[in-house]
Amino acid sequence: MKGLIKLAYRKMIDVSSTSTWDKYVFEDTYREYYMQAQQFDQKSKYSTFQDMVKHVPSAEQMHYLVSTAAIGYIRQLEGLFPEVLNVMGKRCVPFENFRFEILESNIKNKEQHKVAICFYSNVLTWIGAIDNQLLFAVGDQSEAIQKGQTIETEMLTWRSNLTVHSFQQIIMPIVYQSFEN
Repeated sequence: MKGLIKLAYRKMIDVSSTSTWDKYVFEDTYREYYMQAQQFDQKSKYSTFQDMVKHVPSAEQMHYLVSTAAIGYIRQLEGLFPEVLNVMGKRCVPFENFRFEILESNIKNKEQHKVAICFYSNVLTWIGAIDNQLLFAVGDQSEAIQKGQTIETEMLTWRSNLTVHSFQQIIMPIVYQSFEN
């Protein structure tokens, strides 16, 4: 056992996204962005998100405000990372929170709308790695492993935008045994 980890997966969504879920998130977050942009820039001076943030500092709030349009879709994920599959083809990484970010957008050109959702996993027990695959168990299983108990594991292949977000080493106690003749 290597230690306890949390994973982060950053999902990018833009006009080229192909899944139905992505398309809904794209459409609804753009619609919300468009409405919020009119609120923050009532004189319509700035067409891009970057210009708006540069000249209207309170526009930074739009990350949060626009994220509300994605909440229902994020709930549909039922607490599991999207698209991150184990070697059996099943979603297996539970997440406890997320961060929504507007990467770019333009009220005059919907095709420039691009957002990212970064999902942060619950604690996972990192057991090992085989080639480019991660072997882990959901939750803190260090005590069960120390007791020699059987635990359920998952194995996934590393993919782009998936990383170890945090790591905590587990120090295993040294067990002394006496050998008597």
